[in-house]
Amino acid sequence: MEIIAGLGTALYTTVVFIIALSVIVTVHEYGHYIVGRWSGIKAEVFSLGFGPTLFSRTDRHGTRWQVAAFPLGGYVKFLGDANAASAGADTAAMAELSAEERRHTMHGAPLWARAATVAAGPVFNFILSIAVFAALIMWTGTAVERPTVGAVVALPGGAGELRAGDVILSVEGQEVADYPALDRISDALPSQDRLRYGVERDGARLEITGPPPPPTAAPGTAAA
Repeated sequence: MEIIAGLGTALYTTVVFIIALSVIVTVHEYGHYIVGRWSGIKAEVFSLGFGPTLFSRTDRHGTRWQVAAFPLGGYVKFLGDANAASAGADTAAMAELSAEERRHTMHGAPLWARAATVAAGPVFNFILSIAVFAALIMWTGTAVERPTVGAVVALPGGAGELRAGDVILSVEGQEVADYPALDRISDALPSQDRLRYGVERDGARLEITGPPPPPTAAPGTAAA
């Protein structure tokens, strides 16, 4: 059973890795492709993966979009490139192109167009990372310890007093989100024996009075 569980974990990790890599590579290469197209550089092939082509289609711009057999990367091949890495020009192919056609190659385009096309890949990855982290923050939020009463010093006329277990929502009309906020509000108030609290008790919100809170230490911290 341990062997099967280990194989399952390894398979899951491999699949997740391939999916994540494919997304990162697709965004990266799309950055090269779209900025190259905007800059007047023609892309001949946009490939997700390497090796034999599994399926492909050619769009109205003349670019062949394909998915290859080995999903461990990808590339954009521009007009006039000697290979998928765009490491050099195909000299024979470039020689057959007119001056106007060479303008639409990576190696014949103006410097600004080449620089923008090359830089677009990592820039798109930065944008992707910002979007992913922003989405995670919006989705998961931030854990907040709600200020909760542990014990109360009894004062005369305690009918409306704080009780153990009350969750403090406001102090003297100021909203309290967490323990640091409670400390800041308490420190800013003038010295007095009783304060007005808004609390949550048994699912209901109540307006009551109670003694000033002592300095707090948020649960889970070293001070607590």
